[in-house]
Amino acid sequence: MLKSSIEKQVLSLDNRKFLFLDTIIFLLAPLISAIIRLDNLSSLGQYASGLIIATVIFLVIKLGIFITCNLYKHYWRYASIDEIIKIAALIVAAIILEILVFGLIELIFSVRLIPSSLPLLDGILSFILVGGTRFSIRALERNQQKTKQFLRRDHGVPGSPDRVLIAGAGNAGVALLQEIQRNPKLGLYPVAFIDDDPRKINLKIRGIPIVGNRFDIPEVISSWNINQVVIAMPTAPGQVIREIVDIGQAIGVKTSTLPGIHEILNDRQNIKVVREVKIEDLLRRESIKTDTEGVLQFVQGKKILITGAGGSIGSELCRQIFRCRPAEIILVGHGENSVFNIEQELKQALQILRQEANSSRKLTRIAAFIADLRFRDRLENAFAKYQPDLVFHAAAHKHVPLMEANPPEAITNNVLGTKNLLDLAIQYEVQHFVMISTDKAVNPTNVMGASKRVAEMLVLQAAKKTGKPFVVVRFGNVLGSRGSVVPTFQRQIAKGGPLTITHPEICRYFMTIPEAVQLVLQASVLSHHGQIFMLNMGQPVKIVDLAKDLIRLSGYEVGKDIEIVYTGLRPGEKLFEELLIPGEKYTETEHEKLLVVDNASSMVPLTLNWPIAALCKAAAQNDRNTILFLLEQLVPGYQPKYIKTDFVQEASREVANEAKIRRI
Repeated sequence: MLKSSIEKQVLSLDNRKFLFLDTIIFLLAPLISAIIRLDNLSSLGQYASGLIIATVIFLVIKLGIFITCNLYKHYWRYASIDEIIKIAALIVAAIILEILVFGLIELIFSVRLIPSSLPLLDGILSFILVGGTRFSIRALERNQQKTKQFLRRDHGVPGSPDRVLIAGAGNAGVALLQEIQRNPKLGLYPVAFIDDDPRKINLKIRGIPIVGNRFDIPEVISSWNINQVVIAMPTAPGQVIREIVDIGQAIGVKTSTLPGIHEILNDRQNIKVVREVKIEDLLRRESIKTDTEGVLQFVQGKKILITGAGGSIGSELCRQIFRCRPAEIILVGHGENSVFNIEQELKQALQILRQEANSSRKLTRIAAFIADLRFRDRLENAFAKYQPDLVFHAAAHKHVPLMEANPPEAITNNVLGTKNLLDLAIQYEVQHFVMISTDKAVNPTNVMGASKRVAEMLVLQAAKKTGKPFVVVRFGNVLGSRGSVVPTFQRQIAKGGPLTITHPEICRYFMTIPEAVQLVLQASVLSHHGQIFMLNMGQPVKIVDLAKDLIRLSGYEVGKDIEIVYTGLRPGEKLFEELLIPGEKYTETEHEKLLVVDNASSMVPLTLNWPIAALCKAAAQNDRNTILFLLEQLVPGYQPKYIKTDFVQEASREVANEAKIRRI
């Protein structure tokens, strides 16, 4: 009962009570220090008057420093090593000041009031007592939490917390452990760590042992009665995450994770938030080393226009560019709802900055502009009004089967829209132009890919004409984007299956959206005129493996709970995507994840203007066959399927006549 009462009193201590306690400590510490220094009470007489003066001076100096440095504004229940260091630094400052004061008194009055070592002894004792009173709160609360967790730790008892194995004893793992120990409501009881660093094995962190590496997980789960594994390795590659998840699933133990480094860096997640493992975690690569300073200098203070701003890539571009403090971001898009959503997100972030920032700092302006890239006059209004310095072109039709069925839409949006943007970028002297392209533009077998290849040619032609850094960034599929295979699979799983895949051997390159955008910005910094950058997408992933992973992560068994059905390749679909067009030569850049095509401009036809005009005219007339024929002439290797078998001969004569007329 008495123990409980004392604990309650200690836990109720606040800063006003600490001020009172510190005053008592500072009054008693000089006396206790003097007794320790002089070894007996009889020697105190000769220093009695000096000790009284010292006690008053020490009290004034220490309290003055503590109050001035806001030590009484801390919440001591969550005290850490930072607070210990601060207390130590303040005590050292007080000791130095006390030595100076009494040294000055001795110099002026030629009298030694106290032993010369008294300020040091007093400071050490004060540090022990002041720190002890503060950290008694933390220690008592920790002890209470451990007691509650111990009483509820038994596996299988209703309401008992999950016995947790933390995979990763680095900073993230320690932060997670602290959060679990501080917050019993999480329902987690930390039992042990595993870590691949052999130097950490058999050590303890906050009383929790590090019992092995990830290959010891089955044995650890069995011997320590674990019923949840939490992966605390934000920078670990997907292969490591997959291994741990596979072990957990094989044994029947729940596996969860902390967010990946991209989520943390992009303010999507707190490092201490435990969530379920997602497919993005299994495909995660090592974190990208970005030239943050270079990107900041490239973007800071500039007016930036982003097309497709409401889309998956466009909106992430907006978020990452916003953090680099541009002067203005112009959100251009055709879908008003998606543009509105990203506008509101950025304005909310701006509101927070406005509350925190100094009044002298200029904050980014956000402007939403609804426009269809096909309408040049409307688009010109945006350029005339905002005068952008940089343009990021992320707007495009990307759905392969839909564009195969609707070629005019692919041309008017992907080709004519890009041409309008480039013409205006040249007219309004834009400094940089960056177009987001796709690996489907390489040896295209579909209208969408062919239209994006033509758009690439337009950018390279504009770069040659202006000598400015107008560039293309080409990459594969991004996880989580609208129209991606992953959301489709998730919807099919939610309905109980089956999951539909076109072919068992079909493969695709994948990258997360934040990762892709980081590399787009990095490529922009490295860009010179007329270049195509390719992102290092890693190894291609079999779609059937992706489907199986999603089924397992959703808690089902492949073939038993949810079936996988093969439907056959769709029109224009390839089994394997490629990254290079025949004849293209690439070299590595200073960034390990970026490659650049050296001879990109030489792959563009010398005559491009009138075929593009003819292509746009055919699109305006909904002339499917003429569109396919012109794409075939513009894009080497593209072999479309015509509706009329004799169309090619007719179109060839028409194109030859058109070319003859233009030469005349």
